[in-house]
This record gives sequence, structure tokens and C-alpha cells, in this order.
Amino acid sequence: MYGVIRVPSEKGEEFRKKAVKEKILDTARKIRKLQTKEGVFLEIPVTEAAGESIEGFSVIEQENPEFPGKPCSPKEYLKDSLSEAELACVPASWQILGDVVIVSIPETLENKKARIAEALLSMYPRCRTVVRDFGIEGQFRKPKRELLLGSGTETIHKEHGCFFKQDVTKVMYSKGNLEERKRMSRLGGGEVVVDMFAGIGYFSIPMAVHSRPKKIIGIEINPESFAYLKENIGLNKVEEIFVPICGDCSKAAPEGTADRVLMGYVGTTHHYLEPAIKALKKSGGILHYHETVPEHLARIRPQERIRRVAYALGRKVEILETRRIKKYSPGILHVVVDARIFE
Repeated sequence: MYGVIRVPSEKGEEFRKKAVKEKILDTARKIRKLQTKEGVFLEIPVTEAAGESIEGFSVIEQENPEFPGKPCSPKEYLKDSLSEAELACVPASWQILGDVVIVSIPETLENKKARIAEALLSMYPRCRTVVRDFGIEGQFRKPKRELLLGSGTETIHKEHGCFFKQDVTKVMYSKGNLEERKRMSRLGGGEVVVDMFAGIGYFSIPMAVHSRPKKIIGIEINPESFAYLKENIGLNKVEEIFVPICGDCSKAAPEGTADRVLMGYVGTTHHYLEPAIKALKKSGGILHYHETVPEHLARIRPQERIRRVAYALGRKVEILETRRIKKYSPGILHVVVDARIFE
């Protein structure tokens, strides 16, 4: 993780000196000015030794950090070796997980993919591998990726004080879900939680680390993801509260035990609403239901699906909130509905 604290510009020099004094300033990256609706801020790069916050300012992940003396974009690196038409197709965004760079490269630049990978590694000297992304496929939402440069695709990604070990060619990790993972880290304290689609611990590991539920039952059907889930439970030292189960959540989910159920999967999530609702205590509980939905139905279809299943089970529903996670594809949103289910 490339961590920064984002401080008002007038406090920039004060916090830069503080970071130098405490030996947590990351001198490999530039201090960057950022203009937002709230005002002008400075992003001060800090090392992992900074922890999660500095005097009330949270350490957050910096997107596309800049390094002194290094090209600030692949286009700059490649400007002397590609035509204008080719430069126009060079990717402008990418994802960094641990020390691996993940990038989508159009077919028109097939013969330039190695040069683009070299450009990205020159920009991120801490990274060691570049892989090309072709999207996801199958029930297990396995990423389809090609190794471009480097030798290893297994990495440990640090985010919000949690560690996520993974092989980027075998399991999916969505950067776009960052804010939802942070939100989950603030919920569930003292509760029994069931994570229906645990993956490698995307949502339930932050909850386990920061909120300390009484118990988390994480269910994952993909053997490769499940293996990393078990490793991440150990890496984050939450073994005493986290029970991993390898299996189909429609069959493996317990009944009547959970205060809170997470359904952080999209595609066919609604098919699992019945076992998810049955997992909640009869006295009531909270459901976090994810769905990809046409934008014009975002506040209609997910809620109706929850109500239909709950009513069939003799339960009542109170919709607490519907949140947009990200744009999933043109005209399609990824949303999460928080609903209280009770008798």
C-alpha cells in the first residue's frame, strides 16, 4: 500500500516536518497538491510505520503515486517509441495490489505490451510484477490475466490495517469496493456474523480486525479463495473469532444464529436470499445484500427481491439504506442494500 495523509495545504509543512522527525516520510514519492470541492490539500506520503492515522488524519491509499525522477505516466515513458495513434491507446489507469501492477491493454497495442509493462515498473520501483487484465469469468469470478513482466503473481496487499494474501491470477480483488470494506470494518462489534461469500476475506477480515465481532462464520465455495481466506485469518491474527467453512453457502449457512449477514457477491446473489435470511436470528438482524442492477432500477429491484423472499418466510423488512458502490458497466450499478429483517 502506498499510504498518504491528506492535510489542508496550510498544515502541509507542519506535517511534513513531523513525518521527517518521526522517520515515517516516504521520500521515494512526491508530496502532491490536490484541489477538491472542500479546498486545497497536500498528500504527504508516509511509510507503513505510520500506522492507521497521524494526529486525527487517516492514512489512506494513494492512487497513482508520483516518484521523483521517474516518468509520471506510461505515455511519457513511451512518447519516443510509439506513434501518436498508439500513444492515444495507452492505458491511463491501472491497479496495484501489494507489489503487483494490474493493467488492461487494448489489442491494438499487443506488440507493445512488454514496453508498457516496463514503463509501469519504472514508475513503481517497489513493484516487481506486471500482469495484463482481461476481466473475470465463471461462477468463481476468476480473473483472466497474463503475466507480462516479473516472475511471481502471489502478493500480500495491505489495506486499512489488514493483510490480504492472494494470487492475482487466481482470485479477484476489486479496488472499487474500498469504501464498502472500510464501512464493514466499523460494523459488527460483539455480534455473530455470517459472511455468505467470504472470498479471501474482503469484507469480513476488516470487520474481524477492527470491530471484533463475537464470531464470524465465513463461507467460501472456491477452494483457491478458501485457501487464501485461511491464510489471511492467520495473517490478521483473528483465528479465535473467525470460523472458515469451505462449501456452498446455500447448504452450509447456519440457521437462526446471525445478528448480521454479508452478501458481498454479485451476479446471482438473489438466488441465495432465502438461506441468508434464514441465517439471521428470529429476533431480528441486519442483511447487507449486494446486486448489480440497471441504474433506473437501483432503488426498486434489489429491495423488492429482499421483501419477496422475506415475506415468503414470514419475516418483515425495514430498508435502512441503499448505497451505490460503483459503476459496474455502462448503465449498470453495483449497489448494496442494508435491510433489517425481523418477525
